[in-house]
Amino acid sequence: MLKLAIYGKGGIGKSTMTANLSAAFATLGKRVIQIGCDPKADSTINLLGGKAVEPVMDYLRDQDDYPDDYRQISAEGFRGVLCIETGGPTPGLGCAGRGIIATFQLLEELKLFEHWKPDVVLYDVLGDVVCGGFAAPIREGYAQKVLIVTSGEKMALYAANNINRAVKNFEDRSYARVLGLILNHRNVENETGKVRAFAQEHGLEIVGEIPRSDDIIRFEEEGKTVIEGDPSLEVSRIFLDLAQRLLETEG
Repeated sequence: MLKLAIYGKGGIGKSTMTANLSAAFATLGKRVIQIGCDPKADSTINLLGGKAVEPVMDYLRDQDDYPDDYRQISAEGFRGVLCIETGGPTPGLGCAGRGIIATFQLLEELKLFEHWKPDVVLYDVLGDVVCGGFAAPIREGYAQKVLIVTSGEKMALYAANNINRAVKNFEDRSYARVLGLILNHRNVENETGKVRAFAQEHGLEIVGEIPRSDDIIRFEEEGKTVIEGDPSLEVSRIFLDLAQRLLETEG
């Protein structure tokens, strides 16, 4: 089972990258689970035709009965991708990180992985916070590898550096390791050169480059990934090729 956690600066495009990778893995015939670890609960929306799944934390607050089946807190999206959103506390109250921990504990109790038997699990994690509950995806065997989404923008690279350092601090505990960077182009000056220099300085690999694409935006407005919208597009093929390369890193 390939288990990936996706981190990066807030607004850098993590959810877009994660959803398109989920769609690509599914198109390649894999059983996929995507877990959105953000109170906004919008990670999986473009796998579900623009309709959001009820977040786990909302379900736990609003329902009288504790769920006894993972299907009560999930929805199947494009090509059968199982979509789950942790959600978060009532705005202004509580800690979003604790919501992630509570969700993971619930999924263990419901024996999600044993029942679903996924080939790939992706965790789309809020912002660049790698502490407390936000570190849960890279602890205790949930995810094996971390992908950091960045652009050539100064603050995106700053966040990438912080994430890389934080994950390395966990290495001696047998937690997940950084597999590499995904360069999500923003068309800033000398962007590829800046990210390559950053990668070289920190001993990281750029595992994928996603060009800035109006097609991604166009299909997201329709509640779709670009993979679903038109798999023949160049950007779709890039996601499919990246998914295939990531599968080859398993083990």
